[in-house]
Amino acid sequence: MHCMSRKPLWLLAAAIAACSSGTEPHLRPCTAAGDSVVLAIPGAYRSIDAVLDSGCTVFPANGTPATLEYLVVPQLATGVPGKTGSFRLGGDTILPVPGPSPGIGEPPSSPALQFHDFLRLGEERRSWGFPPNRDAMAKAAPALEGPAVQAGPPALNDQRAFMVCARLDCSTFTRVIARVRAVQSKVAIYVDTLAPAGGLDSTQLDSIAKTFDQRLYPIDTAAFGRESDIDTNSVVLVLMTNVVNKLVSASVCLKTGFVAGFFFGLDLDPQFRNDSRSNKGEVFYSIVADPTGKLSCKHSVIDVQRFVPVTFIHEFQHMISFNQHVLVRSGSSEVLWLNEGFSHYAEELGGRSYETQPDAPVSTCVIGTTQCRFYGGDLIDAYTYLDSTGKHFLLPTSGIGTLAERGAAWMFVRYVVDRYSGGTTAAQWNAFTRRLLQTTNTGAQNVAAVTGVPFETVVSRWALANYVSDLPGFAAPPELKYDSWSYRATFASLNAQVDTVFKKPFPLVATVSEGRSVLLTGTLRAGSGIYHRATQSPGDPGFTLQFTSANGGLFNVALVPRLNVIRIR
Repeated sequence: MHCMSRKPLWLLAAAIAACSSGTEPHLRPCTAAGDSVVLAIPGAYRSIDAVLDSGCTVFPANGTPATLEYLVVPQLATGVPGKTGSFRLGGDTILPVPGPSPGIGEPPSSPALQFHDFLRLGEERRSWGFPPNRDAMAKAAPALEGPAVQAGPPALNDQRAFMVCARLDCSTFTRVIARVRAVQSKVAIYVDTLAPAGGLDSTQLDSIAKTFDQRLYPIDTAAFGRESDIDTNSVVLVLMTNVVNKLVSASVCLKTGFVAGFFFGLDLDPQFRNDSRSNKGEVFYSIVADPTGKLSCKHSVIDVQRFVPVTFIHEFQHMISFNQHVLVRSGSSEVLWLNEGFSHYAEELGGRSYETQPDAPVSTCVIGTTQCRFYGGDLIDAYTYLDSTGKHFLLPTSGIGTLAERGAAWMFVRYVVDRYSGGTTAAQWNAFTRRLLQTTNTGAQNVAAVTGVPFETVVSRWALANYVSDLPGFAAPPELKYDSWSYRATFASLNAQVDTVFKKPFPLVATVSEGRSVLLTGTLRAGSGIYHRATQSPGDPGFTLQFTSANGGLFNVALVPRLNVIRIR
């Protein structure tokens, strides 16, 4: 499900398991016997296991006439979603050990995001809160004249019935009659016969169908593989229906966002093949245009033309992923965070397809352009994540996923593709991402298997890359760089255009102190880190950093605690 819980950029332009129990013994203070970190030149870095040497890291004396600077990033590099741990990172000044730090509360998820979690977690668990109802077909409302589903693509003006999830928990379904209003070789668009007046006309629907068929379908299938065709009609069905609009009320829509469209794995799941709630085929559900707000909040024809293609390329990845993991290989669906990262990466690819050189590095997002419309939402989410990495997971779990965390997942997928695909062309990217989808592996195990690098190494490098990739005046090591984006330049361009939304030229601003005065406490979330710059004056005799749980004890090894350190100058 693709939700619109933040204003799209074209509207902005106009409107502008805590594992520390408190029982661990307090560790000895850091001494010269700790893990010595010698980073001889700027760009040298290490990722230090905080379970070793009492979490103690020793920085030697600064014998140079210049001030040295280190970026330090405490992080949980676990591949297990939802893990948290309270921490303390202290310099060598003797300080009292604080009690466990309270977690930072997450803002409540919008109804649209809760619906997203319901759908994706349903695929992951092969359960949507109700068992298959195998005798329901006999009790269902009478079908239209002729078969509901037949082999071969539908013809223009064909009519059929669909069952559509009518509540955010899919506890009820609504029977919808819809008619084919546009057909292309890979896509057929059905529109609800009860759609409000003033919606998309035939020319506009044909244009959307051609965009799906000739641009978005080839992008997704090249990057991720083929969708299933369990209904043998050779096309993906797009159902534009009132039911999607009515999933949220007008007041909720205006306050927290709306459901723009979704893919429902139940339609393809073999367990539900004989269930009347399943449409037994490849269906993408979308809102209809509603210029007067008859169903919920208003959605003009122009708005639907703008955001439905973005929603389609996002949701079609989910459909392909379900086929590749579950139907083709009889495995489990991809885990929520990585599945979502791939779908936001698909949005980026959609935007890139409008560039003269689709695989060239991007350094700006001009609000109002088609390409920015596709990946502008990803940049908003990524900005929110980078602005407050300590408040968000990379690897969320049930009910926790936020837009910021989807931004993190997109950036992580983008980084992994840049670093491990073996090239900078779209063809090389696509070959790599197909390997990530065409497998029975999921989550961190999938990343490690395809990259050939332990997940904790990949995620630690990603954390550093988010800060140093295009840091001015700094030559980042190749493994700590994005090749396809200049994020600092991109966010600076957005700040210049809409500074009420992108309030900083670059959102990831590290705190700073002398190395011996470092004192950070808080809660780390799976995959994410907190950023601090530790300086060392000329002649400084050296300092230590101790990275422990909040009460001064060792971390649980399962959290994979890492102190990532890179010399900046």
